[in-house]
Amino acid sequence: MASDESSPPRESRGIQSIEVGGQLLVALAHQGGPMALKDLAREAGMPPAKAHPYLVSFIKLGLVEQEGGRYGLGPLALQLGLISLQQYDPVRLATPRIEALSAELGHTVAIAVWGNRGPTIVRVAEAPTPVHVSMRHGTVMSLPGTASGRLFAALMPAADTAAALAVEGLPAATLAELQAQAPQIRAEGLARSQDGVVAGVSALAAPVFDQRGRMLLSLTAIGPSGSFDTRADGPIGQALKKSAELLSRQLGWQPG
Repeated sequence: MASDESSPPRESRGIQSIEVGGQLLVALAHQGGPMALKDLAREAGMPPAKAHPYLVSFIKLGLVEQEGGRYGLGPLALQLGLISLQQYDPVRLATPRIEALSAELGHTVAIAVWGNRGPTIVRVAEAPTPVHVSMRHGTVMSLPGTASGRLFAALMPAADTAAALAVEGLPAATLAELQAQAPQIRAEGLARSQDGVVAGVSALAAPVFDQRGRMLLSLTAIGPSGSFDTRADGPIGQALKKSAELLSRQLGWQPG
């Protein structure tokens, strides 16, 4: 018997238990930090006794990790998130630019995006002589202590900045300090750090915007303080700003 072509297509069947357990992952992603079992279960809309077996399985897969009685996203979840970010067009567009910038400037250049814990490195182009600082894929950058962090803090909504500071375990007063730096960062179009997180290491970061003027990512150059020019009108600053502006225009941004 021929099927009625005018009838609506049947909805594909899923596996209900996966959909139910997935609410725990959604709750962890929304929270942005580790949660106690009772709080996590409440956010996912289920009793703790029901949530626990799902969490045990997620831990075995690496989607969740447990530390001190609290549950957070695990290494596999981080890897999946990074792969997703790397497939996002702005990151793909920016990747060849940081390779060219690193070769031009002789310094390490990285791409950072806003992740669930704050500014997160997703691409690194190493200089011929790499700087001795942790810049691996997935590294979360300190908001007050790095150029990338200060840039995001100046250009992201204050609520997002406050949430990331809480994840870092930093006092609320740090938000006021970052906001005080914001006008200069916006005016120069650059954020800087000198001998911040690591003594002898300096950095500059420039923002890339989308068509709505929202910051998507930062281009961050890092190098030894003795040979790294942190001036906004210096060669590193100008090269970063030029590349960031070209990328922003490719993504639909218009000045003003």
